[in-house]
Amino acid sequence: MLLLGAGLLALFFWPRPKPVTAPPEPPPAAHQASPRILFAQRTVPVPDDNPQTPAKVALGRQLFFDPRLSRDGKVACASCHQPRFAFSDGGKPVSTGIYGRKGQRNAPSLTNVAFRRHLFWEGRSPRLELQAVGPLTAHDEMGMEPDELSERLKAIPEYAKAFQEVFGEAPSLRSVTYAIAAFERTLLSYNSPFDRYQAGDDKAMSEAALRGMELFFSEKGDCFHCHVGPDFTDDEPRNTALYTVYKDIGLARATGKDEDVGKFKTPTLRNVALTAPYMHDGSIQTLREAVQHYNQGGQPNLNADALIRPLGLTDAEVDDLVAFLQSLTDESFTTNPAFLPPR
Repeated sequence: MLLLGAGLLALFFWPRPKPVTAPPEPPPAAHQASPRILFAQRTVPVPDDNPQTPAKVALGRQLFFDPRLSRDGKVACASCHQPRFAFSDGGKPVSTGIYGRKGQRNAPSLTNVAFRRHLFWEGRSPRLELQAVGPLTAHDEMGMEPDELSERLKAIPEYAKAFQEVFGEAPSLRSVTYAIAAFERTLLSYNSPFDRYQAGDDKAMSEAALRGMELFFSEKGDCFHCHVGPDFTDDEPRNTALYTVYKDIGLARATGKDEDVGKFKTPTLRNVALTAPYMHDGSIQTLREAVQHYNQGGQPNLNADALIRPLGLTDAEVDDLVAFLQSLTDESFTTNPAFLPPR
């Protein structure tokens, strides 16, 4: 039974192989219980102290897009996490906060963020409610003091009423972050060409993307060890040898350990074609350049992850990998009316 269970898990989570030219045959069993269905039916983890309700999600959505949550009234959560860029800050190495202040890191995508075990680039926050405190109060992001935020929202009749209805209390930093977290847990994406291919549509992916998929999940391409599972991330901090000397020391900023210098959390690859530029500091401009960084084995670095090494991929193979990564784009995610600014 254990061997049977392991075999079924492998069937669900490993990509289907590229179809072979042969006489038509009945679809394999994987089509009947495909990873796309499995992924879409995953239960979103919800903390006991912040249960999801439609009213709370609606309030969180309103807050997410409202610049009045910032000190100068010009920066919303959505300013740096824009729906059309898969809730990243597309095109910007780092984001711009209040009064034109520049941040220090690239704004990551919020695609399927409900499933992330570690948040922020070094993974220092274990849950969305705590993570939201950071940008709301950070000097170079939204810059609000807790009491100031509470008083501002109390003075807006619609918010005063909504918070009373949802939380039974006046607006506070805690209730603001709980509402935003509830909305962010709805940002689910499982309708890319890759998902449709896994569900049985053999025409969903191009030939180049299929070759790239084979490379991605092979020891030659060696992407799948870190970019693993339904969201193509292990959620672990790793040093990818982006630099020999890091100005931003990454996880070491939280732990104080030398061995953690340069370690940053593995990002999801879902919708990755929409989230350029790449890396924690937005220093790599294109998806192809990002693949080439790993193909070349990075820069000399004593803390580099053991998996970082020259891959020896040809230009054609790099192109195929890029085509596969592009097949992870879910166009319906960026246009879903439930994820866009409320009227």
